[in-house]
Amino acid sequence: QVQLVESGGGLVQTGGSLRLSCAASGRAFSGYDVGWFRQAPGKEREAVAAIRWVESNTYYSDSVKGRFTISRDNAKNMLFLQMNSLKPNDSALYYCAARIGDWRLRIHAPEYDYWGQGTQVTVSS
Repeated sequence: QVQLVESGGGLVQTGGSLRLSCAASGRAFSGYDVGWFRQAPGKEREAVAAIRWVESNTYYSDSVKGRFTISRDNAKNMLFLQMNSLKPNDSALYYCAARIGDWRLRIHAPEYDYWGQGTQVTVSS
């Protein structure tokens, strides 16, 4: 049982940076897959980045590779997404999510069980 709360969204200009945070309560992330997903109006929810908590296997979508970095703090049981060189197409509601890990890192939204409320990211020109 995990409760997730995101923060750090906001309005930035093209080329700017934001760092999103996700705080977990209920249980430690150890043994979980955790990830960031985003959903823009009229679009399906898509994976941005994910990490296997203990092994540190990572996934990044092609559209954010080289610009976004997923990381975690074991002591604080928190997940982060550093977003640099932001573009208007990055504008979306960003969610953190978690699932109990099994044999591979999962990257599809329907495979995740626990979700935060979302934090809005808007990138203007």
